[in-house]
Amino acid sequence: MTIIDCRPPWDSDQTSKWTRSPVARLRYTKYLREWSLFWCDRNSKFHEYDLVEPSSDVDALIAGIEADPTAIFWG
Repeated sequence: MTIIDCRPPWDSDQTSKWTRSPVARLRYTKYLREWSLFWCDRNSKFHEYDLVEPSSDVDALIAGIEADPTAIFWG
């Protein structure tokens, strides 16, 4: 599951499109029955976020994205 940041056009030109950028990814490991959190770099490559432990509770990972103590998700 990938979380995307969607922003409206920054100019008044009606031909401009919304900007979409990946922010985070949640990956499920079936045999462990848990989700892991990944952050996206400027090249759209994902890396495991080690400040939030993998969990069977997706809400815990969402809370980690919202808290964003390192500003890696939302800048």
